[in-house]
Amino acid sequence: MGKYERLLTRIVHGKSDTEIAFANLCYLLEWLGFAARVWGGHHMYRKEGITEKINLQKEGGKAKPYQVRQVRNIILKYKLGDR
Repeated sequence: MGKYERLLTRIVHGKSDTEIAFANLCYLLEWLGFAARVWGGHHMYRKEGITEKINLQKEGGKAKPYQVRQVRNIILKYKLGDR
């Protein structure tokens, strides 16, 4: 199991939302096929076939917990972890 598969598993299980590194969450979204656009401190992610936009902001070196939950809900809704 690679780095992104392990991170995906951590996010889906939801036991460490406060411990996810911002950079790793961004890389995971790109690994899942999302296109990134940075506007100031906002990192926005979109993917064809997914109606929701993901807007992330850094808080120290960690992703904000509510944003990790948002990403988890999208992963589960669209079954993005099924590679």
